[in-house]
Amino acid sequence: MKRLLDLIFCVAAAVLLALPLLLVALAVKLTSVGPVLFWADRVGQNNRIFKMPKFRTMLAQTPVVATHLLENPDSYLTAVGGFLRKSSLDELPQLWSIFKGDMSFVGPRPALFNQDDLVELRTRHGVHALVPGLTGWAQINGRDELPIPQKVALDLEYMRRQSLLFDFQILFLTFIKVIRRDNVAH
Repeated sequence: MKRLLDLIFCVAAAVLLALPLLLVALAVKLTSVGPVLFWADRVGQNNRIFKMPKFRTMLAQTPVVATHLLENPDSYLTAVGGFLRKSSLDELPQLWSIFKGDMSFVGPRPALFNQDDLVELRTRHGVHALVPGLTGWAQINGRDELPIPQKVALDLEYMRRQSLLFDFQILFLTFIKVIRRDNVAH
């Protein structure tokens, strides 16, 4: 049922957001050198690596590491990158990953391919068996500011409480967080 709802909402969102997607793509292309999309290697269900698209918010030569590991991450942002990150508009191309089945609307956020500590802890607790999400329980409870053990504890809580009703609650709370721009560090 969750996969069917993901597909229905994904197609509906793509139709409703077609113009904003086009405008953001145009803004990225006109304000920086490089591709419009950044395809990040991410860790998916059962630790399978997949390519996850995002609108590019960083300069083309930025090192491929988690943003919090960069020295002065703001210096790598494109002209529209800060706005796209704070508004979470950079995440919209992930609709493609949801459509393909690599992601769901709700689940643990997919780890970067080189976040070995996060991947290992999730695997130890069985969280790796979940399909990663566009948003998740950890995102609405701290997002970028959470230390890895706390993030995994919230992912584990999500796994234990998982239901369609809980997913809808998380989606609603995510919408509120995005509107308020809560807990966006980078």
